[in-house]
Parts: sequence; structure tokens; C-alpha cells
Amino acid sequence: MPVPARIPSWAWVTGLTVGAVAAVAVLAVQADQGPHPTATAARPSSSASPSARPTPTESAPAAVPDGSGTGRRIVYSLGQKRVWLVDASDATRRTFAVWPGTVAPDPGTYAVSMRREATTGSDGVQIEHVLYFTAKNGISIAFSNEVNGASPPPPASGTQTGGIRMPKPDGSALWAFGTTGTSVVVVK
Repeated sequence: MPVPARIPSWAWVTGLTVGAVAAVAVLAVQADQGPHPTATAARPSSSASPSARPTPTESAPAAVPDGSGTGRRIVYSLGQKRVWLVDASDATRRTFAVWPGTVAPDPGTYAVSMRREATTGSDGVQIEHVLYFTAKNGISIAFSNEVNGASPPPPASGTQTGGIRMPKPDGSALWAFGTTGTSVVVVK
């Protein structure tokens, strides 16, 4: 009985690689033809009380507030409890609702003065992606998100906190955008 010829290992590897690439290409074409999800940002409801927290209910992104300047900047609206990341061409790259602390910055233009990858907030919560931009009454005011991704609990009565918290994905985006020196414009 004749002995079958042995196929070299390089031929097996090449064949398996070609097959895997073809399978991925087929799946990519199928995925491209399927439905495409759209992202929505979180926004507080219009009937929210001062201590209410934003909920993911927004269907269209909010426009950058008038009077927030021009050029690359972070815009923070005290009234809307919202942040915009605006590029050099004045296009909004991202907008999202935030949970402000009890000490609000005054309207004006600031700059990211210090970045801290992670620390403990004044409320005792582990936070990350901390971007400091001003202080008021001895309280540092900074953007951050909780390390565990949770929304912050309401501050204890009488507690002064300057943390402007956001969901973790937004905190990561802000961290990537807000280098030291980046303008921060606070509007009413």
C-alpha cells in the first residue's frame, strides 16, 4: 500500500490563514450591511430638582452655548450641567451631561492647570482622569469620573465639593482631549 505524501507545515499555516482572512472579510461585509447604532449622550430631565442626576435620555446633541469663545476648548455650562469638547475648527467633538459638585466655578475662561491620573476625591470616592482648572473659596474645581464607573451619590449635607463628575467613557474622552493648558470656558 502506498504511503500518502506529507503536506508541509507552511502549507497548513498558509491555508488556515487564508481561510481565517476570508471568514473575517465575509463577516465584515455582513456587519457593514446591517443596522448601525447611534450614540446618545446623557442629559438631565427638564423637571429635575437641583440634586437630580442626569439620565441617558437625549436624542440629539445640544449646541455649544453662545458666548463660549472660539478655537479648541472645553466648554462647561453651569445651567445645562453639560460639557462640550470643541476642536480648533469650532466643531463639537463630544458633549455630555455632568454631575456638578456643590461649589461651582464662576463664569469665565480658565486653563487646565494640572492633570492627575487617579486620586481620592474630597468626598472620599476613588476618582480618575482629574483635570484641575480653578479654585473657589479654597476648594479645587476639577473634572473627573469615578474609577468604578458609577454615578456619584449626592454630596452629604453641608459638604463642599468641587468635583464635576461624568460617566467613565466621557471622563476618558475628556482626559484625552484636555491636555495641560487647554482652555476651559465656563458659561451660565
